[in-house]
Amino acid sequence: MRPWYFRLMQVNKQFWLGILLGVLGIVLFSSKAVMVKIAYRYQVDVISILLLRMLFSFPFYVVIAYLYRDQNKGKTVLKKDYLWVAFFGFVGYYLASYFDFIGLTYIKASLERIILFLYPTMVLLLNRFFLKQKITKLQALAIAITYLGIIIAFWYEVQLTGDKTILGGVFIVLSALTYASYLVGSGWLIPKFGVMKFTAYAMLISCICVFIHYAIINETDLLSFTWEVYALGFLIAVFATVIPSFLVSASIKMISSSNFAIIAGVGPISTIILAAIFLNERLTLLQLFGALIVIVGILFVSLKKQEKP
Repeated sequence: MRPWYFRLMQVNKQFWLGILLGVLGIVLFSSKAVMVKIAYRYQVDVISILLLRMLFSFPFYVVIAYLYRDQNKGKTVLKKDYLWVAFFGFVGYYLASYFDFIGLTYIKASLERIILFLYPTMVLLLNRFFLKQKITKLQALAIAITYLGIIIAFWYEVQLTGDKTILGGVFIVLSALTYASYLVGSGWLIPKFGVMKFTAYAMLISCICVFIHYAIINETDLLSFTWEVYALGFLIAVFATVIPSFLVSASIKMISSSNFAIIAGVGPISTIILAAIFLNERLTLLQLFGALIVIVGILFVSLKKQEKP
């Protein structure tokens, strides 16, 4: 039998590996906004870069759907459940992504990530409104503080750019809201399908929605872009979508969702850093203070939510 300190070391090794995978996944997710902003420099329109993201992602999710086709095989799945999967794939990944990509044409990548980080508060509010789940006084206070942080972070930017920042902020809020709606509504479907199969199905639906959207609009020739646009589309699909989704899932499995909620605050911070390096974006000290308030408020909301039995 191995000594206790050896077993403890093994546990700690797994825990720190889980944290490493989680941080890496969050940073990769956060890089999406920066790469999208870089792509816009090459005169690519919103639906085209979104199409490239989905085109490069599509084969991966086809393989995932096939490999996990027997996941939760014993569960009873009705025809209407598949319709709900299609609906939440449309809302949670197609609409959320489309609103996000539009918002990024008007707003800084660093501010985009701060707004998107609000989705846990929106989940609480939607649960309260539709499912009648109670919000504690401490959670309500944390939500109020969080939105105060958003106002602080945006006030200076609005003074500089006016309607441009407001419009971009509205689209990013819609993106966060549609994603939060997906999280609230899909919770009862995931136990039926399994996480991997449900996610793959929802992503495939969103890919098809983007394909149809592009076919209807067809504003540009998909083969007319420079090689940099295709490279960025591939990087967004693989390194800011597919790979981090697996890393985050593995991290949550290794360190628990409550511990993952703590390191999730790395997301806005990493975006701010990446945007400063690659986009030369700068936030004022007041905006950084507002971002810090948002991060603390969201982490508090997430942790309180995880403490529920």
